[in-house]
Amino acid sequence: MLLATIRQVESVAIEVKGEGIPEVQEQLEKNRPEGFVLVQAPVTMKKGETAITALGTYARRDATREVEGSSYAELRAAAPAGWQMLSVRRV
Repeated sequence: MLLATIRQVESVAIEVKGEGIPEVQEQLEKNRPEGFVLVQAPVTMKKGETAITALGTYARRDATREVEGSSYAELRAAAPAGWQMLSVRRV
């Protein structure tokens, strides 16, 4: 028997603006959805402006569960759409 730990794959992108990196970082944290972590935040500055714009990409990292099967194919079939397999172990 095989046991797999799976995690929900969900991401959200939010654009923020600030007058410097510290302000942008504060806005990114303030806008972070519950249960999500910031995984990417490229910044841009338009010509003639002092404001920095960042597109924060947040991914859900709080929901895991286990599925079981007798083969790897069964494990893949047991994982619902929108979930990824993190680890597999024999029990």
